Amino acid sequence: MIKNKQTYIAYLEADKTALGIPDLSLISLLINFISPNQIWKFQKTLRKLEYYNNCKKGGLNKIIYMYLRFKFKRISLKLGFSIPINVFGPGLAIVHYGTIVINSNTKVGKNCRIHACTNIGASGGSKKAPILGDNVYIAPGAKIYGDIQIADNIAIGANAVVHKSFIQEGIMIAGNPAKEIKKIDISKIIKHI
Repeated sequence: MIKNKQTYIAYLEADKTALGIPDLSLISLLINFISPNQIWKFQKTLRKLEYYNNCKKGGLNKIIYMYLRFKFKRISLKLGFSIPINVFGPGLAIVHYGTIVINSNTKVGKNCRIHACTNIGASGGSKKAPILGDNVYIAPGAKIYGDIQIADNIAIGANAVVHKSFIQEGIMIAGNPAKEIKKIDISKIIKHI
């Protein structure tokens, strides 16, 4: 969670690396001016909103916070994302536009790579949502729900339905219901860890 300006900057740098955003150069500035990366814009707004929500209270900061909430909601609707603040750790990489729905009680560690058509939420009216570890890859269409835990270094396959905990690290899970498929080296899937 972003607790001060240093962690805010660290989160932005980790997200930038995870998304493969190039460092500032004249060419990258020109490309960004002509065709801005909307996902990077979303993630920068998400992190700034988290920073203002967690660290800046009262006065003019309230007005800035309200503006950021409005901007965040607009870009979320445009991209099809329903992602609350303070859910993802640093190094988030949203790969595509498209529907992503996350419960606000979900907690996801660092270096998560997530694809479109993913749902992560509570089950049956419960307020308890999944807790995912570090270095988790979530393929398109995955559904993860319930009071469950997913260990570090796990890949969740396309269209997997995950409703039970997986505490063994370094595996791929897939299917409906999800089960262990094989052991994997997550660093081959998530390049920036």
